[in-house]
Amino acid sequence: MERLPGFRDFYPEPLPNNDLWSAAARQHIFNHWRDTARRYGFLEYDGPPLEPLELFTLKSGEEILGQLYNFKDKGERDIALRPEMTPTLARMVAAHVRHYKKPLKWFAIPQLFRYERQQKGRLREHFQFNADILGETDPASDAELIALLIDSLRSLGLSEEDFFVRVSSRDAWHEFFATRGGKESDAYAFYQIIDKLERENPEQSATKLKSLGFDLDEVRGFIEEARATEGLEAILGNLRSRGLEPFIQIDYGVIRGLAYYTGVVFEAFDRKGEFRAIAGGGRYDNLIKLVSHGKVDLPALGFGMGDVVLLELLRSRGMLPDSHACLDLYFLIEDEALRNASLACMQKLREAGWAVDYPLTRTKPDKQFKRALELGARFTASLTDPIAPQTVRVKQLRTREEATVPLQDLPDWMRAHR
Repeated sequence: MERLPGFRDFYPEPLPNNDLWSAAARQHIFNHWRDTARRYGFLEYDGPPLEPLELFTLKSGEEILGQLYNFKDKGERDIALRPEMTPTLARMVAAHVRHYKKPLKWFAIPQLFRYERQQKGRLREHFQFNADILGETDPASDAELIALLIDSLRSLGLSEEDFFVRVSSRDAWHEFFATRGGKESDAYAFYQIIDKLERENPEQSATKLKSLGFDLDEVRGFIEEARATEGLEAILGNLRSRGLEPFIQIDYGVIRGLAYYTGVVFEAFDRKGEFRAIAGGGRYDNLIKLVSHGKVDLPALGFGMGDVVLLELLRSRGMLPDSHACLDLYFLIEDEALRNASLACMQKLREAGWAVDYPLTRTKPDKQFKRALELGARFTASLTDPIAPQTVRVKQLRTREEATVPLQDLPDWMRAHR
């Protein structure tokens, strides 16, 4: 039986073939996401994978139904697998906003689901790093979030030669739209056209813009001018102070098609242009008010970074670590009379935080050693005296250095020879 189209299996290393997805590589990314978020003072949250369907249609409209895994449950409730995390965050914050001091800096790593056409960098499920700041309108919060995005990628070994962040402003676009006579009822359609300019045939874009009273050349001129607003200048100054300005490019070609964005928006791309956007986000000051039906009005901004494109990018740059060496020690049991004493030793090592494995059943010594190599163990060890098992013979497998040390000194010897 095969898995569903657009979904992934994650296998342990070493992988049977290069077309499969690595559980170790996924965990490598998760660890760096969590570590960077916590260094920035963000707290982790989570929510259920199933939500009321209304939570997503309320934000994105009925047109999102074609992209959802939605159905009626046994209680005749209309529900959906979450296609994104921000509505869940808005619901959670609105429910308990008084309990937390502002601003909130929260992050999550949810698995998300969208029923859409598969293509490079886009599947029907993915994991995503979501980071949000709630309760702050100052541009310093926008800069903080963009800096977190940059450092999340830098922590994985990527540099300014590998990626950059295109920053734009919905406020600037709104001013452009309004001063040229745009009708408020056409605003969503206008933003959708701008969002697809780079992917759509210019003649189609020109026709669509003309139907709304806009000229394609004028739109392109506005994008090329790239005149920073006061808010963008404040963000740039903040990032400049951190030494992160080389990662930033003002680009009004980025507009983010989602209707709820209200201010600064941004997307991260690889420099070579080989992949889809690595991450994207912006300010959405009205969403919590919408989700809470007006009971809670809290400014917010956030971004999402999916694992699919990021894994492809890291793989193409050779930046995924060798995940084979994950075991600290393989305990050899060459004399069955020492099995119980070996088990006692291994248990103490595991309780002290060492990753230790051993042969579950009677096995020839050469096969045990081969198994240690297969598991990528750093060391092998074995007790030497059935009568008084107080010493252990230990070997560093990379250098083949050996020693016989007192049992209580084994952890110190391994730390010194890592």
